[in-house]
Amino acid sequence: MKKESFGPLADDDTEVLILGSMPGERSLELGEYYGHPQNRFWKVVAALTNNDPPTSYADKKAMLARSRIGLWDVARRATRQGSLDSAIRDAEPNDIAGFIASHPRLRVIAFNGRTPETLHDRFFTRTPGIEYLSMPSTSPANAACSLPRLLETWQRISSL
Repeated sequence: MKKESFGPLADDDTEVLILGSMPGERSLELGEYYGHPQNRFWKVVAALTNNDPPTSYADKKAMLARSRIGLWDVARRATRQGSLDSAIRDAEPNDIAGFIASHPRLRVIAFNGRTPETLHDRFFTRTPGIEYLSMPSTSPANAACSLPRLLETWQRISSL
């Protein structure tokens, strides 16, 4: 089944861009990034930015903006049954290069898991002057990585 991703959550002040692969089923149903209640993304970002975990999607987006963090997916469109990244086929990329060119304050791109990094590197060349970080996925499918371990690893974003 062909699926489409969302547009970027970012503004002119974005310094950090977190890239996922593409939204899962629950996120697509809700029309929200990281909408699955078991996904730990919002807890991780809240901890990184010294915020309480937001409850509404508007609060989540506001937290990102205050923290100068942008959010997008590498795949604009792909065929995928279910929500697993391993099921992504025939991916077509979003315009990541255009995003980088139009966001001069961008200094870090963090990949939320291996698949977004693999997709990115298939379609794009890494831009000099941008720090690229490989992060463990916040997905519930990555149950082997505990929340404390996620927080420890993702903390690298805050130290840059």
